Amino acid sequence: MAKASDKAYDTIRAMILSGELAAGDQLAEETLAERCGVSRTPVRDALRRLEAELLVRRSDSQRTFVSDWSLDDVEDAFELRAMLEGMAARRAAERMDQATIERLRLCNARLGAAIRGARADVASFLEENRLFHEIILKAADSRRLASLLGSLIEQPVVWRTAQHYGPGAFARSHSEHEDLLAAFARGDGAWAEAVMAGHIRRAFHVYADAHRGMTAIDRGAA
Repeated sequence: MAKASDKAYDTIRAMILSGELAAGDQLAEETLAERCGVSRTPVRDALRRLEAELLVRRSDSQRTFVSDWSLDDVEDAFELRAMLEGMAARRAAERMDQATIERLRLCNARLGAAIRGARADVASFLEENRLFHEIILKAADSRRLASLLGSLIEQPVVWRTAQHYGPGAFARSHSEHEDLLAAFARGDGAWAEAVMAGHIRRAFHVYADAHRGMTAIDRGAA
């Protein structure tokens, strides 16, 4: 049962994070069971786990939907990320060895390659960005930080934020990673923490500007 539940959880979670299941979509257990190739019981278990991660919500009538976060919800998530990832960057700077710094350099070089050209490779950018932050978190060597950040880093809003990046925002993200690398090379925890916190806050404002623009468009259409 655990294996089937894990399969359902991984499949449904990936569908939410990719946007295949959009905010507000109702999640029918029977349909999800067919998509996942499991029975309905593992799907129920998976949905409970996803509800605990705030990726899905249950209505008063016990129907389940993909969570639709308000801008205030998103800001809360980014504020938490800024604090926790800033702390992780500080710890990482004080513990990081040269081999890890080189891994980060290579990762950011690949990220830079993904965003050069007339059209950015958003999928590659997201993967390299995820890996960059994952390496830092691992270097911070804190199981509690890793646990707390796990659900925040992979929320759908992270994926959606990148969809609104223009060339300037992609370039700034790459440049801020370079600033983090400079702080890590000097073992300067305070600098690394400040850069990381600003990096996360800027990402929030990209999302917020896009959200407000989409809201204005929706109101106009109505």
